Amino acid sequence: MARKKVEFVCESCGFSSLKWEGRCGGCGEWNTMQEVIIEDVKDDTPRPSSLFSISAPVPVSSIPADSEVRIQSRIGEFDRILGGGLVPGSVTLIGGEPGIGKSTLMLQVLHRFSEQLGVPTLYVTGEESLAQIRMRAERLGALSPLLHILVETQVDRVANHLQAMKPAVCVIDSIQTLYASEIGSVPGSVTQLRECSVRLLYQAKSLALPMFFIGHVTKAGIVAGPRILEHLVDTVLYFEGERHHTYRILRAVKNRFGSTNEIGIFEMTQKGLSEVTNPSACLLEERPLDGVGSVVCCMLEGTRPLLIELQSLTSYNGGFGAPRRTTSGVDQKRVALLLAVLEKRIGLIFVDQDVFVNAAGGIRVDEPAADLAIMTAIVSSFRNRSVDHDLMILGEVGLSGEIRSVTHFDRRLKEGERLGFRKCLTSRSHVRKEAPESGIEIIPASNIREALDLIGLV
Repeated sequence: MARKKVEFVCESCGFSSLKWEGRCGGCGEWNTMQEVIIEDVKDDTPRPSSLFSISAPVPVSSIPADSEVRIQSRIGEFDRILGGGLVPGSVTLIGGEPGIGKSTLMLQVLHRFSEQLGVPTLYVTGEESLAQIRMRAERLGALSPLLHILVETQVDRVANHLQAMKPAVCVIDSIQTLYASEIGSVPGSVTQLRECSVRLLYQAKSLALPMFFIGHVTKAGIVAGPRILEHLVDTVLYFEGERHHTYRILRAVKNRFGSTNEIGIFEMTQKGLSEVTNPSACLLEERPLDGVGSVVCCMLEGTRPLLIELQSLTSYNGGFGAPRRTTSGVDQKRVALLLAVLEKRIGLIFVDQDVFVNAAGGIRVDEPAADLAIMTAIVSSFRNRSVDHDLMILGEVGLSGEIRSVTHFDRRLKEGERLGFRKCLTSRSHVRKEAPESGIEIIPASNIREALDLIGLV
């Protein structure tokens, strides 16, 4: 007879312990340890032969190479992030903060699939009623007779419906609401999450059914359930964006069938999420001309160059207390490092200045190619002098103040030229290399002092 064994697992990092602890020994979070019941089978217990594989190992060269068939939703940004479309039998996890638009996006995607393929699709919800889904579908214009809605939280019943209906695509909203009746823990616990995910994963693989899991996130911004979902599924997508901004970014952090360097950009409207085909123009649409503390930098999100506006504001704090370093969309520690370089190499004093740095549009900047642009924006606000509106700034800055080259410079340059920029301040090493053919004038600089002097800020 099976003997039950109990352990406690952290829902944030997956750290396990034989006894309950108020603070996780792995990540240090409080009150995240959950009880997990494990059935420990004795060695003398007879095991059915069905548990063992009956197929013999085969050489990898003898496995037939089937051509990859993908199902496209005709939503360009969504198909881009998946690597060209859905692979039959794939399981995709979509995570994001509450209210960011996960359910809205997936309802639109199912509507597109049902319209394009002409076959039924299934949306399983454990959080909303049929009337609520109907209201959202009316607002999104997704009242397709082939789009079916199921309100259910028992995983075996969901599996039975999938077996009987055999939809083209299925969405589970959300995976944390499902439960297995024979397990005593509550829905959303580690045990329930692991069991329900494995059962649905088996259904998806056996039926060659593309399936989406919508997952809740923890305070740290990761999908709840100590990341076991990320290891089970084929693709992991995260929905990013500020609640007060209209733009949303769908980013892949794992993809067994495509690249993890692509992003999809959407705009939240009254009729749902609409794809943004020219994000650079949208992000610079409200940029003030000749604004003090405002510069433009070209980031590379996957294979797509993206022009963004970096803003900075310096304010005298009276010399009392520690100066504030506040950032939005930019790493605060990186800004503190760049301020130290400015103080050491240029001689500017920021000990009595509060410094604020913002990436407009809710975009997250985590590329070192924005170093020179951030420093230029800070000095522009500090000197109260504007930068030319047709100047684009690219370059990584080292601790000694040297300006380093950036990757895919020609691609960034072409994006700036397409949007009307005429000059680019960057590293001198780009001039020594074979310069790409472009209508933009390259302003080379070896270090931060030389760069700021060329544009009149020193």
